[in-house]
Amino acid sequence: MKIRLALLATLIFSIAPPVPSLAAGERFALVIGNAKYPDADTPLKEPINDARDVADELKRDGFNVEIGENLTGDGMRRAFDKLYDKIKPGSVALIFFSGYGIQSNRQSYMIPVDAQIWAEADVRRDGFSLETALGEINSRGAGVKIALIDASRRNPFERRFRSFSAGLAPVIAPNGTLVMYSAALSSVISDNGSDHSLFVRELLKEIRNPDLPAEETLNRTRVGVTRASRQEQVPWISSSLAEDFSFIPGGTLRPANAPPAPSTEVATAPPAPPAEAPPAATAMAPAAAAAPAPPPPKPPEVALPPPQPPAPVVIQPTPAPANSPVAALADDPTIKGLSDRLDKNPDDAAALYRRGQVYASKGAYDLAVRDFTNSLRLNPKDVEAYNNRCWVRTVLGDLQAALKDCNEALRLRPNFVDALDSRGLMNLKGGQNKNAIADFDAALKINPRLTSSLYGRGLAKKRNGSAAEGDLDIANAKAMDPNIVKEFAEYGVQ
Repeated sequence: MKIRLALLATLIFSIAPPVPSLAAGERFALVIGNAKYPDADTPLKEPINDARDVADELKRDGFNVEIGENLTGDGMRRAFDKLYDKIKPGSVALIFFSGYGIQSNRQSYMIPVDAQIWAEADVRRDGFSLETALGEINSRGAGVKIALIDASRRNPFERRFRSFSAGLAPVIAPNGTLVMYSAALSSVISDNGSDHSLFVRELLKEIRNPDLPAEETLNRTRVGVTRASRQEQVPWISSSLAEDFSFIPGGTLRPANAPPAPSTEVATAPPAPPAEAPPAATAMAPAAAAAPAPPPPKPPEVALPPPQPPAPVVIQPTPAPANSPVAALADDPTIKGLSDRLDKNPDDAAALYRRGQVYASKGAYDLAVRDFTNSLRLNPKDVEAYNNRCWVRTVLGDLQAALKDCNEALRLRPNFVDALDSRGLMNLKGGQNKNAIADFDAALKINPRLTSSLYGRGLAKKRNGSAAEGDLDIANAKAMDPNIVKEFAEYGVQ
């Protein structure tokens, strides 16, 4: 269903061969706060404030800090290149990122504000791989590498590609690296509505403790976040540090409001250019060799269970939200750009499909069906359009038409995980619980972290009489994505 991804905030400290001591001038940090994503309904509240607070604290700790706000792909590439150029053998390198992050192909990507993400391949094109950044820092000789990533958020690209794992992926990092995510692997957290994140608040509190090794600082941060969130948010830590490193050099106690070091260089983000997002991820040197990802398990033969007639229940269509009138949607910059393309070329199938995706993500389901239908008229073999129309029709309650679309998508691409997930929702909404379980089972064999299939299967199992198994699936899905219950309610399924 929706893509969950989570948002990325990472501090990177590097530890390599032992060095006698690290002078203040040998500490370098890149701090990025991305909040204004055009594809999001509203700017994020936390990243800018958090980035500024983290930058100020690191300056007090003797870091030469480069700070960037609302960086485009070009801006992020320049910022990383500037960090790489500063690194000397034995120095400390730290990266903090707050904004949207996406997991793809078992790697975590930091997303610039101008990323154009319509399919999973676009994540690898426009995003910045954390593993790649760590590998480049290591190749420059950094001794200590520590990454703090606050990016486990729901992102605005969710409904554009759907065979995705929520949250962030584990990092295969060089020796001497300390990495921390603001939430557990493959899970996302809900925004707390404040101007600062719980993760950064607890982090800064612990950093200010003198004579505290970095690992202990982050462990205490994890405990603080877990307690404050009542175990709803549990940060993830990975460490391969070979020696002790402390944020406060020399263990000198200083007040939290002490002025930052005057010698620190601060960079401001350049304004976002209207040009296309560049292939950011390929601009950095490849990361250290990682273990190849195993091929996905072969789905079961029941991937295409025979359709059954819908249960005798009355399904009311889900209307578009009252606050999303057509006039307001027309002013959306993404929709406006795609509509301008279609005014020039009404037979632009790609623009029709993309505008349908945006309409669906904003709850304008009737408009989405219209665009997907016109797109399929121009390209009758577009499996993605069939799948998306299946899902939208399911949300609207047009289940017979949705079933035909999902079956056609699976005919064109057997074992297509997105279509299995969509058809599972259609069967669940139509009361066909056994068929729903079969579809969700098939999807989860291909992608075990597909939260929508896990939650949907839990509901179907409970309705089918397996309450304990259903509750377990639901609990696991909610642990990965606390918003999954609300999401299904928006589909008319509770």
